[in-house]
Amino acid sequence: MNTITPGLSTPLWTRVSVAFALIISALASGVAEAQLVPESLYYGVDRRVPVLAEAPAGAAGAAEVRLYPAPGLDGAPASDPIVTAPIELGRVDFAALFPQLWQRDGRTFDLHYAQLVIGGEEVGAPLVIQPLVTPVRAKSSGQGVVWPPSPAVFTGLRVYPDQHVLLETTSGPIEVKLRPDHAPNTAWNIRTLAEGGFYTDILFPRIIAMLPGRGPFVIQVGDPTGTGRGGPGYQFDLERSILPHDFGVISMARSGDPDSNGSQVFLCLSRPGTQALDGNYTTFGYAVSGAAAIVEISASPVGPGDRPVGENLPKIESARLVDAPVYSQTPAPVTRPEAGAER
Repeated sequence: MNTITPGLSTPLWTRVSVAFALIISALASGVAEAQLVPESLYYGVDRRVPVLAEAPAGAAGAAEVRLYPAPGLDGAPASDPIVTAPIELGRVDFAALFPQLWQRDGRTFDLHYAQLVIGGEEVGAPLVIQPLVTPVRAKSSGQGVVWPPSPAVFTGLRVYPDQHVLLETTSGPIEVKLRPDHAPNTAWNIRTLAEGGFYTDILFPRIIAMLPGRGPFVIQVGDPTGTGRGGPGYQFDLERSILPHDFGVISMARSGDPDSNGSQVFLCLSRPGTQALDGNYTTFGYAVSGAAAIVEISASPVGPGDRPVGENLPKIESARLVDAPVYSQTPAPVTRPEAGAER
């Protein structure tokens, strides 16, 4: 573990005015609880990355920021930070604090999490520090999707507080942790749709509780028309993700065109039923709570076209963003409840 020191100093009046502006901005954007608040969302390559670091009420002691890698495929956070940097609370330049953010190793561009620590205790949601890199474009083939090599251009960073998507469904809440390290643009798209109120009173139009010979498959949602043919008014490119399809994993639904992603998503019901989707659909997160709700929705009676039938059709009633826990308490993905354990 390395230790370095910050290198940005500003006059007191500048700190006060910037802090006030950032606090107002945070209140307006719904991230007022964050203890690390970036001054902007985007930062060009090799430029300053000013972030406001604040201590919550009652916190005391020395302040530092720890830079971590993304959690593992199993959701486990790293036990040790990549680097720890002491800071003074106020406006801090992350580019000076962590020069490795601008260092590139060939075509490798890693996403990081920055966690504020006061008096040895982690406080507030970590910041996601995502490199902006030209994506690889998918192409269809007879064997599915292929990914021809293409030049990778690094243009800067997207920096924002880590937040989960909380889906309030007719069967109970489902909390989804996003994995922008696997699919950054897809995760960002879902954040903006959830924050903007898109997922309000939306039916699950397709439920396949079991695929013969394979196992439980998916529950699909995300079309305001409830027909399974609608979307947000735009489409975007398929992103390459190595996060395996498994119970509780969320992935983008699309048509036969790889670049027809929009707002429709599906939650997986089992690894055996969905593993054939790996590499052909973009996985971008997983449920960290709400396993029973997923199973209950999957048990809904269906008719032709795998459409739910009867009264009290399953739907997402609302969706919103909630602050993620501190980095060391990154939650693990849910597992499928044992038979008879679901409500």
